[in-house]
Amino acid sequence: MQFFTRLRFAFPYLLGAFAVLAFAPFYIFPAAILSLVGIIYLWLKTDSAKSAFKLGFQFGLGLYVVGIYWIYISLHDFGGMPWWFAGFATFCLCAFMALFVGLVGYFSKRFGFLIISAPVLWGLSDWVRSWIFTGFPWLTLGYSQVPHSPFAGYMPIVGVYGLSVITAFVAAIIACWLATANLSKLYKRNAIITLVLIIVAGNLLKAVEWSTPIGKPINATLIQGNIAQDTKWSPDTAQNTINTYIKMATASKAQLIVLPETALPVISSRLDASITDTLTNHAKQNNGDMIVGLVELNEKSGEYFNSAFSFGTAPTQSYAKNHLVPFGEFIPLKQIFGWIYRDWLNMPLSDLSRGGAYQTPMQLGNQKVAVNVCYEDVFGEEIIQQLPAATLLVNISNDAWYGKSYAADQHMQFSQARALETGRMMLRATNTGATAAIDTHGYVMAHAPHDVKTTLNVQAQGYSGITPYVRWGNWPFIVFCFGALLLLLWRKRSFLR
Repeated sequence: MQFFTRLRFAFPYLLGAFAVLAFAPFYIFPAAILSLVGIIYLWLKTDSAKSAFKLGFQFGLGLYVVGIYWIYISLHDFGGMPWWFAGFATFCLCAFMALFVGLVGYFSKRFGFLIISAPVLWGLSDWVRSWIFTGFPWLTLGYSQVPHSPFAGYMPIVGVYGLSVITAFVAAIIACWLATANLSKLYKRNAIITLVLIIVAGNLLKAVEWSTPIGKPINATLIQGNIAQDTKWSPDTAQNTINTYIKMATASKAQLIVLPETALPVISSRLDASITDTLTNHAKQNNGDMIVGLVELNEKSGEYFNSAFSFGTAPTQSYAKNHLVPFGEFIPLKQIFGWIYRDWLNMPLSDLSRGGAYQTPMQLGNQKVAVNVCYEDVFGEEIIQQLPAATLLVNISNDAWYGKSYAADQHMQFSQARALETGRMMLRATNTGATAAIDTHGYVMAHAPHDVKTTLNVQAQGYSGITPYVRWGNWPFIVFCFGALLLLLWRKRSFLR
C-alpha cells in the first residue's frame, strides 16, 4: 500500500521526465503527447484549481530537472561555482519554469472546458517563457514534434507556439476520452474525426514546398575545432586555438567556410593583420567567403559584442548578437547580482552589449546569409526579421559550456524548427557539436560527430519565398489564444447565469 502511495506521489514527476524523450537527441515525439495525456487526465480528475497547480508544478519539475540538468555543468564545471550553489541555482531555474506548468493547470481548472483551455494556456505559457526576463523558451512543447511528427507540417504556418497548442489539443482530446465515464457516441465520433483530420492535414502540409531554390548550390565547410572550454580563453593557449582554426579553414576549398561562435579568442580590432589577410586571401582563392566568430569592441563606447565577421570576395560585413544570455553574456540588475560574478563565477565575456534588433543579411556571393549566434535560434520571431530577404540561415554556436550532455542536440532541434518555419536551409558551425546542415523540412542532411576536431563538407542551396509564419510571425497564434480565452470566459459566465 505504501508503495502505491509513493508511486501516486511520484507519478506527475515521472510524466514530466518521460516527456524529455520527445526532444533531441531521442526524438520519440509520441512521448510528449502521452505525458500530456497523463497530466491533463490528472487535472480533469482533481477537484480543485489548487490541486491542479500542484500537479502541474510537479510535472514541470520532472520535465525541467531531467531536461535542463546541464545548466549545473555550465555553472559548476566551467563557471567555477561551488557544487551546492550551482545545484541550488539550477533547481531554482527549474522550479521557476515549472511554475508555468502549474499555472496552466490552475487556470485550466478555473476556466473549465479543459479540452480547449489546457492547450491554449499551455501554448501561451510557452510563449510567455520566450520573453519574460529576456526569455528562456527551452523545451517548448512544439519542439517535441520536430521534425518527424505529422504535426511538424503546421510549423511553417503557426510557428512553434502554435504547434504547442496543436500538440496539447491532441493530448486533451485523448485525456477527456479516458477521464469521462459513459462517453457519448457523438463525442467519440467527433474525437476520432478531429484526430484523423489533424494528422492527415499535418502530413499533407509536410509535403508543401513553401520556398523555391534560387541560384546554384554552393560548397560549404562547417568547422568544428573542439577547443576545450576551460582553456579556450587562456592566454597560454589562445595562439594554438587561432592556429588550429586557421589551419582547418585554409584546408577547405569551399565557397562558404563557417567557423563557430568566438572561434578566435581575440578582439576583432586587435586581430593581427596577417591573420585577416590569410583568411581573406584564402576565401578569395576559393571564389567565396568565410564567416568567423569574434568578439567585437566599439572603441568609442567601450562596448563589447559577440559578433560574426565575413572575409573574402565580398566586403567585410558583421553581425552583432542581439539576444544575449542572461547571467551568461550580460548581468541583469547588476547592482543586485554583480556579487555572483565577483565572488562565485569565473565566466569570460559575461557583460556584453546587444547588437541592433534589425540587421540585414550578409551579401556573400549569390547568397544573402542571415547569421544568428548561439541560442538566438531559439527565438523564431527574431530570426524572421532578416526574412524573406535572406536565402540561407547560418548559426554559429559554442555549446561546450554544457559538457557531454544532450544540450547541444536539443539546441540543434531548435535550428531544425527555424528551418521549417522559414523554408530555408540552416547551416550550424559549433565548437564541439552539434555541427550540421538542415534542409528546409527540418531534417538533418549531414551531422558531424560530437567532441572531435573535424570539418563537415555540405552542399548549401539558397531559397526564396515566404511562409505564413515569416509573413505573420506569432500574431495569429496570439490573437487565437486570447480570443479562445475570451470565448471561454463568456461561456462560463453564461453558464453561471
